[in-house]
Amino acid sequence: MTDNNEIPVKKRSRGIYLLPNLFTTAALFSGFYAITSAISGNFETAGMLIFISLVLDGLDGRVARLTNTQSDFGAEYDSMADMISFGAAPAVIMYLWSLESLGQAGLIAAFIHLAGGALRLARFNTQLGTEDKSYFQGLPSPAAAAILAGFVWVSEKYDYGLHEWTWFIAILTIATGLLMVSNFRYYSFKDINLRGKVPFVVMIGIMLGVAVLLSNPATVLCLFFFGYALSGPLFTILLLRRKRQDRVN
Repeated sequence: MTDNNEIPVKKRSRGIYLLPNLFTTAALFSGFYAITSAISGNFETAGMLIFISLVLDGLDGRVARLTNTQSDFGAEYDSMADMISFGAAPAVIMYLWSLESLGQAGLIAAFIHLAGGALRLARFNTQLGTEDKSYFQGLPSPAAAAILAGFVWVSEKYDYGLHEWTWFIAILTIATGLLMVSNFRYYSFKDINLRGKVPFVVMIGIMLGVAVLLSNPATVLCLFFFGYALSGPLFTILLLRRKRQDRVN
């Protein structure tokens, strides 16, 4: 006989939410496709696919929050997809595009970006409940990947031949890896309220921004993420100066 006072145990659901994980899967596929495109020598396509992964990666989290379908599985799956799309894919693309000619030095440069991406994601996952939501600690891996992908995309689209700047590309690849594991603070854009009201002039600015982006997406995106990468060190320096001034006063 069953005790009437016994509390029934609720069975744990073994299913996963479909919609946000579809976006994550699409982002993962774009990263994988970018690698295969680079192997085939289609570097412009490979660079564009990294940006597609970036867009899809941003959508999966927002879709999960809007539909209230966040889950631990989704968070872990997203990290695995990010490791491929923003860690492995850019490293492989840069190596095959230019760094291979440097031999072991090029291999090490590509690996530093890969390792930086892995460490950045691991640190982010362990700080989910404690970090300041307004800022990231270290350059986000999608932004680091976008810098390299944008550089490749611009070079291939306009036939600049930048792949011959092997040592500069090696330094750039190493820099993105180190920035990901740095303590520089980067604005997260998470506090932007898309449902709120904005002044009319803001809408005009957004329209102009979209027009400029569509007129030359490769160059605009490349410059934007370069600027974003520089914003972390600059913001951190200004923050430290302000703290020193407050201590003096």
